[in-house]
Amino acid sequence: MPYDKGLAERMEGLVDSRQGLIQKKMFGGIGFMLNGNMTFGIYKDYLILRLGLEGADEVLKDDYTKPMDLTGKVMKGWVMVAPEAIAEEDQLQDYMEKAIRFVVTLPVKQI
Repeated sequence: MPYDKGLAERMEGLVDSRQGLIQKKMFGGIGFMLNGNMTFGIYKDYLILRLGLEGADEVLKDDYTKPMDLTGKVMKGWVMVAPEAIAEEDQLQDYMEKAIRFVVTLPVKQI
């Protein structure tokens, strides 16, 4: 299944003014990098977020979220958010901002 292009357009509109976010095709979807670190992206119709261990534990309490598992092995610190949880722009932006707040704490990577 290809990734949700409508979700990609919504995300692009929300990150358009954000300095340093770069979009890349990866894992059959797209990802957005900040300072060389994967921040969030799309896998099929799920929003995927990099939140770190504590942030992921907190977001996994939300309805329509689950640990990120693309290969049969859970990626710690990452979360998948179902479309039902990001139907509104403010919901999508809130989740994206959580990932940005975590990723800015990471060392910059040269890409």
